[in-house]
Amino acid sequence: MDEDALAEELRQSVGELVRAVRGVDTMPPGESAALGYLDRNGPLTTADLAQRRGVTHQSAAKSVKELASGGFVRAEPHPSDGRKLLLHITDAGRARLRGERAQRAQAVNAAIQELFSAEEQRRLRDGVGLLSQLAAHLAGK
Repeated sequence: MDEDALAEELRQSVGELVRAVRGVDTMPPGESAALGYLDRNGPLTTADLAQRRGVTHQSAAKSVKELASGGFVRAEPHPSDGRKLLLHITDAGRARLRGERAQRAQAVNAAIQELFSAEEQRRLRDGVGLLSQLAAHLAGK
């Protein structure tokens, strides 16, 4: 297999895996992504979330509205720009995000246990490190 074919096969396989894992989510993807950004990056504005997610401000605002109504995020005035609101993840939001992540991990683990032998699981574990290095390189880290 040439390098381009390997790269395309890897891209397709990772995409299929991500889509399959998202299938066990109980939250809409936009809400889950917004909580993830707030958890990893701290407080952000709706515009920040939209830019990071690559969606319109309107789409991000819809997710934020749903999260706020569920008590998963709270808004407070931006410290340097009173026209903006700074969004914070709440303890309930963190708990919900942890639950979603745990559910995903359990689904992946169950599939790994069902499909792969002990040797294949070791090889998969080794491959995770390589994928992490590749992702970091592509992200410029």
